[in-house]
Amino acid sequence: MARADKTLERILRGASDANISFGGMRRLLLNLGFQERIRGSHHIYSKDGIEEILNLQADGDKAKAYQVKQVRHVIVKYRLGGELDAGA
Repeated sequence: MARADKTLERILRGASDANISFGGMRRLLLNLGFQERIRGSHHIYSKDGIEEILNLQADGDKAKAYQVKQVRHVIVKYRLGGELDAGA
């Protein structure tokens, strides 16, 4: 899971929101236990115990910066990042 850990670290750092790969963010959310539904270009993620529903779309091969911020907010709010989000 080293690749997902690296993506998690980059998302939590928040220094390059416009440069996060969509595939990497997708793998991270699946590794964190989110359920994925795909409706056209929309990837919709939900998880028991998490009230927010994440609706993501790729921007080429990158994730949209504002959606990376939404994902970071959910990870920090629910402490899904383990040790990594303690410093965020």
